[in-house]
Amino acid sequence: MKTLQKPERKPDWLKIKLTTGGNYAEIKDMMSSKKLHTVCEEARCPNIYECWANRTATFMILGDICTRACRFCAVKTGMPTELDLQEPERVAEAAQQMGLQHCVVTSVARDDLKDGGASIFAATIKAIRKELPLCSVEVLIPDFMGNWEALQVVMDAKPDILNHNIETVKRLSNRVRAKAKYDRSLELLKQAKAMQPNIPTKSSIMLGVGETFEEILEAMDDLRAVDCDILTLGQYLQPTRNHLAIDRYVHPDEFAKLKEEGLRRGFSHVESGPLVRSSYHAHEQVQSASEAKSASM
Repeated sequence: MKTLQKPERKPDWLKIKLTTGGNYAEIKDMMSSKKLHTVCEEARCPNIYECWANRTATFMILGDICTRACRFCAVKTGMPTELDLQEPERVAEAAQQMGLQHCVVTSVARDDLKDGGASIFAATIKAIRKELPLCSVEVLIPDFMGNWEALQVVMDAKPDILNHNIETVKRLSNRVRAKAKYDRSLELLKQAKAMQPNIPTKSSIMLGVGETFEEILEAMDDLRAVDCDILTLGQYLQPTRNHLAIDRYVHPDEFAKLKEEGLRRGFSHVESGPLVRSSYHAHEQVQSASEAKSASM
C-alpha cells in the first residue's frame, strides 16, 4: 500500500476557536487534583476547548498507558504498572462537581488484565449512579479481545449507551488499528445488543484515511446488520508525524450526505461533521436517538 502524504493546508472548516475561560481552567485543575485522565487531553481532541468551556468531558479510566499502538491514536503506549481501584469513586466525584447530566467514560486498552478492565467500567457506572442518580452514563469500551464474559460484566451494570468504535472501513482496519479486528468489533456490538436489547449501541468511523464513499456505506450496512443505533462520523487528524498520515480532508458537504445515508439506513441518530468525535455532543445524541425511537413506536 502506498505511503500517504498529509495534505499541505488545513481547510478553513477545520479551524478551531480557542476558548479557555473559567470553566476550562476549573475542569483542568479538578482533573489534575483528582489524578484523573480525560480522552480530551490524552488523545488531543480538537473539541477540548469547546467541551470544557461547556463543562463536558470524557473520562478515561484504567490509567493513561495503552497496551496497544493504533496508528491513529495519540494516547501513550506501553505496559501499565498498576490498577487504581479507587478511580471509579473519583470519577463519580468529578462528575458530581461538574453537575453532569450525561457522563461519558472510556479507557485505554488493558490487554494485560484478564477482564480487560471490565470490572472497573462496571464499578464506575455504579459509582456515578450513586453520586448522580439522574445522570445518564455512556461507556466507550475496547473489544476486550473478544472476551464476552467481560462484556457481560459491563452490560450487567446497565450503561445508558454502549459505545464501541469500528474506527474505519473493513479494508483498512488492520492497517489503522492494533490487535482490534473489524469483524470482532461488529460481533461485540451484536453481543451487547443480545445481552441488553434495550440499551442503545453506538459506533464511530473516522474519515480521511484512504476509504472510499462506497466503503463507508458498506460499513454503515455492517453496523446496521448488528442493530447499531447511533453513528458518529468525523475527520481524522494526524496527531504527530509518527502517526498515520491524512489521505484527504473530507468536505462538510460529503459529511452532510453521509448523514442522510446513515439516517436512511435506520440509525436513530447520526452525528456527522469534520470535527465530530465519538463523544462530541453526546448528550444531544442520546436525546435525539430517544426521540427517534419513541417516534417509531
